[in-house]
Amino acid sequence: MRRISFLLAALPIVALSACDGCKGQKDGPSPNDDAGLHATSAQLTPELSAKVLAKVGEKTITLGDFVAAIENMDQFDRLRYQAPERRKELLEEMIRVELLAQEATQKGLDKDPVTAAEIRAILRDAMLADARKGAPSPADIPEADVRAYFDTHKADYHDPERRRLSCLVLKDDAQAKSIVAQAVAATSPAAWGELVKTKSIDAQARANVPVDLAGDFGIVSPPGDTRGENVRVPDEVRVAAFAIAKVGDVKPEPVKVGPKLYVVRLTQKLEPHDRTFAEAERVIRVKLAQDKIREREEAVLKELRAKHKVEIDQTALGTVKVDLAPDGGK
Repeated sequence: MRRISFLLAALPIVALSACDGCKGQKDGPSPNDDAGLHATSAQLTPELSAKVLAKVGEKTITLGDFVAAIENMDQFDRLRYQAPERRKELLEEMIRVELLAQEATQKGLDKDPVTAAEIRAILRDAMLADARKGAPSPADIPEADVRAYFDTHKADYHDPERRRLSCLVLKDDAQAKSIVAQAVAATSPAAWGELVKTKSIDAQARANVPVDLAGDFGIVSPPGDTRGENVRVPDEVRVAAFAIAKVGDVKPEPVKVGPKLYVVRLTQKLEPHDRTFAEAERVIRVKLAQDKIREREEAVLKELRAKHKVEIDQTALGTVKVDLAPDGGK
């Protein structure tokens, strides 16, 4: 059971609930008191949990509400509320939230479609969070299950050769032959970088980077390997990168992709690697834990679909037109 351990030392909750002086408090507890705040909401007695800290209109903020608010924070946020003045700030924030919520309700803002959608999303997340309770963490997955998955999916943990490439991008066929000749002659990274900075039409290639990194397009794996896709590298350029024999070499013909021409230089080779069980274990544990969570979520949805009839009007759905213009087509 979690404890709000950051608060100052106080009387045990059992002693507090039996304290005649506490029962005789006319105005109830204060958020500046340590009493009761060492307990989780589950440890508070019903009497203590119901103690009123503040009243906002017809609504009350109780000690139970206050403890629960702290309890639901992450451990770093909780550290902010060690001092009594910080606890008072938290109560003031809870009061502000309640004031604004009450006024929004009076104005009918809770009926606004956007607000209603956000509330549904919150309720959805709460249901899914409830379904995930008790799901194993990655560390809880039995090693035998992890090893079994690794043994049957070894191909997934084979990293093929990958290559880093640099490109000089042109739009003029007339320039290409001359610039390719200069690129082939630029044997050092710095000489290549200077050529890229002066000739490439690619803005990112001319960005404020060290000259020897100018034109860097990143790393790709062999053509057809979806794990090594790179949004900046067209497929034709990717094929060209794996046709270059040595690091530092330039493909002697520019690669045409649409209206652009790419002069491609190979800058690095990363050898293929088969990951060991130790290298893959953490990733597998996370995947198996996520699979368990998805199974729980799907089970809840299956149960709800059986409980609540769902009907979809495919004809009506087919008539929906979505205008993708930024201004709505105006």
